[in-house]
Amino acid sequence: MVERRQVLAALIGAGAAACLPGARARGAASSPAAAPASSAASSRTVVIDGMAYTPATLAVRRGERITWVNRDLVAHTVTARDGAFDSGSIAAGASWSTVATHSGRLDYACTFHPTMTATLVVR
Repeated sequence: MVERRQVLAALIGAGAAACLPGARARGAASSPAAAPASSAASSRTVVIDGMAYTPATLAVRRGERITWVNRDLVAHTVTARDGAFDSGSIAAGASWSTVATHSGRLDYACTFHPTMTATLVVR
C-alpha cells in the first residue's frame, strides 16, 4: 500500500522535486523518520492529511521532538516562514522530525501547497 501511495505521489504530487529525499534545518536538530514518534511525553505528532496539518496550532516545550506524519496521497513539506526549519519533501506515507530548540512562534507552510499553513509555539 505504501509503495502505491509513493508512486501515486510521485506522479501527481509536486513533480520530480517531491521525490527527492533530504532535509534542511537551521536552528533545529532534524532527521528523517521512518515511523511516527512514540507516545512519550517528550514527543508530539502532527498529521498531514486532506491537504492540512492537524493540529493547526501546536504548543510544545523546548527540547520536545515533533514528528510530522504524511498520511496524504501527495508529497508535502514542513517549512518555517522564518527559515528555522525545512523538512524537504516528505513523501506520502513518510514522516519527518525535528527537536524544538528555540522559544517562540513559528509559522510554517507546505512549499508545494502554500495554502497549507500551521503554527508551532515553543515555550
